[in-house]
Amino acid sequence: MFIGHFAPALIAATHKDAPRLPVLMIAGQLVDWAFFALLLIGVEKMRITPGISVMNPMDLYHMPYTHSLLGGAIFAAGFGTLVWLATRNRAGAILTALVVLSHWFLDLLVHVPDLTIAGQPPKLGRGLWNYPAIEMPLELLLTFGALWIYARKSSAKVVPLWAFAGIMAVFQAINWFGPKETEVTTGTSMLAFAAFGLITLAAWWAEQSGLAGSKAAR
Repeated sequence: MFIGHFAPALIAATHKDAPRLPVLMIAGQLVDWAFFALLLIGVEKMRITPGISVMNPMDLYHMPYTHSLLGGAIFAAGFGTLVWLATRNRAGAILTALVVLSHWFLDLLVHVPDLTIAGQPPKLGRGLWNYPAIEMPLELLLTFGALWIYARKSSAKVVPLWAFAGIMAVFQAINWFGPKETEVTTGTSMLAFAAFGLITLAAWWAEQSGLAGSKAAR
């Protein structure tokens, strides 16, 4: 699951008490931001194992802090608390925390067994990465269905929304169909950070276009 993790962020953004969309977009991928940072310093680990699943050669064999349910809950509570401290918006903080926590449950659908409850076996995962005909339409439906709902509820302009959708589609296509790495390097994390960052920036632009339009109409 890649862009599908942004679906809960887009749905949450339609709530009247939601924080800004970029905050929610970060929340949707927060544990992956953390995973690729911890990968850089060797705290969590992965290797490239062709054939470990049909769609994804990443063998995520050691990620007890970011991809355990307990770890996800801690990240959710921590990020939600930061939002509350910054805004004093309790509902927005809870929404943000739920978006962070959604990451583990969405990964549970697609990962081969590499997720845990509290960092130790048993390892869990329903393995939809082995069924592209199910996983690919599901991810697209989740993401662009959520974006459609967001577009209907927000005042974002058409061009920024299409750019946002296009950037997500391009990165997802690269993820599915682009060349696969043969080993884990520093570039592995840098590419992930660039993808997450550019998608979040596009979300900011889409939201900002609506805010600017609302102010101009007053």
